[in-house]
Amino acid sequence: MKRLFPFMITLLIMSSCKNETKTDVDSDNELEELFTSMKGSFNSQVQSQVDSSYYNISLHMYPIWEDKGKFLYVEQALNQMQNKPYRQRIYEVTRTSDSTFSSAVYMLDADSLWIGKWKTPKAFDSISLKDIILKEGCEVVLKRVAPKHYIGKTGDNTCVSTMRGASYARSEVEILEDKVISWDRGFDANGEYVWGAEKGPYIFNKLD
Repeated sequence: MKRLFPFMITLLIMSSCKNETKTDVDSDNELEELFTSMKGSFNSQVQSQVDSSYYNISLHMYPIWEDKGKFLYVEQALNQMQNKPYRQRIYEVTRTSDSTFSSAVYMLDADSLWIGKWKTPKAFDSISLKDIILKEGCEVVLKRVAPKHYIGKTGDNTCVSTMRGASYARSEVEILEDKVISWDRGFDANGEYVWGAEKGPYIFNKLD
């Protein structure tokens, strides 16, 4: 038995290393799966045709700084006014635990300089992380509920917003292989709704 004992320890160590490696690979694959599902061009045309209370909104999310991590430049606009987007952000997608992911939100300085740059993402090589501003408390925490299916949200009242009399904004997000479902709403200090879709989330279908 004494002769077998060191051999058994070696086997246990090797088994542990293999399991750890498999977990790391799985984690990388899931992060890549989420990132791939998020990137591309989307719009809500189908939803707007079914229900006129929803606008046809374009959503473009394209990778930038590919050597620094998983960053996306995000641009949102009324589909017929894509030269005048109402939201421009940079998202940083990371894994935060075995079961959760985070999409941190950054603001750009001089938004107008970046309109349409989702078409030429290399343009962002002229700036770096020090040139953008983290919107603290606005990150979306996502959980993988099935292959190519993630659900998440911001904190209930952690994302400060002053738009249209709001005190904070709340986002609920569902990401699938072919669509992004997003419900962004603003609330005042008393928790009363002040902006955003009233009935439910916008459904953005992937175009490419």
